[in-house]
Order: sequence, then C-alpha cells, then structure tokens
Amino acid sequence: MSKNATAVLESLTLEEPTKDVGQDMWALAKKTSLDLNSAYKYIMFAEYFSETCVVAREEDKVVGFITGFVQPSHPEVVFVWQVGVDSSQRGKGVASKMLNELIARDACKDVRYVEATITNDNKASQSLFKRMAKEHDTSFEVRECFPEDVFPEEGQKAEYTYRIGPFSK
Repeated sequence: MSKNATAVLESLTLEEPTKDVGQDMWALAKKTSLDLNSAYKYIMFAEYFSETCVVAREEDKVVGFITGFVQPSHPEVVFVWQVGVDSSQRGKGVASKMLNELIARDACKDVRYVEATITNDNKASQSLFKRMAKEHDTSFEVRECFPEDVFPEEGQKAEYTYRIGPFSK
C-alpha cells in the first residue's frame, strides 16, 4: 500500500501513523503490559518509520499499533519492535491483521522475514508469531538474542529472536 493508504477491516481502519498519532501510540502502550518507551520514541517512529508502522483505529480512537523497521544491513527483514492492542480489542485478531498489513506494504516488498524479540514469559506474543508462520505456511525459528546479563537493569529477562519466513510474494 502507498503512504497514507488505508484498509478497512470490519470496524477497524489500518493505516500508517503520522507524528500526531505518536502520542496516542504512547498512551496505548502506557495502558498495556508493554515496556513503555518515551513518548518521543513513538512520535519518532510515526514520523520516520511510518511505512513500517501500523495503527489500528476504531472510529478516531487508536486501538492498536505496530512499531517496526526494515533492518538497514538486512533489507529482507522487517523487525517488529512492539505490538500493542487495547484490551477492548484483544481476541479479535487485531495484531494478526496489523502484521499482515505490514508485510503487504510496498515498503516491505523485499521483506522475506519478520523478526521480533520476545521474552520467555510473553506467551501472547509467542502465539502471535507462531500463528503468523502457520497462516503463511512458513517456518519460524527461535534463538537467544539478548541474554539477561547484557541489560543494565536487574530483573530484565532474556530476549529471544523469533524469525518467521521466508514469505513468498
């Protein structure tokens, strides 16, 4: 899809965010169990990485988002940093719809793999990415990416890379 293109799914609209929506993404992240980054991170992603970010709206309310980017040294990989879904939308497939919207975009035309880092206790994200692999009849692999000891904060859990693909286009 081209910049600012939208796809209507039932009562949801999926679109590329603008910098004005960054604060709504931050507010939604604040209401979830996601690691909360600064508001600046969400505004910056919406401005500079809008083609690889997705916002789900119900009417004018942001009810879901993905922040991601195509890896500069690996243009065949889109890295999904965060997936946030409002509690009112959980169990409706919003996260899956946003991921499928992301990989269908022109910005991801050369993408063959989706990657994300996930902790061992984040069963919802693990299920989301495993389901994506199954829906696209492709594989997934898991490997440790950031062990606990690389983090400066005590209690931070190891992050494992989930790699899904290759996707056929």
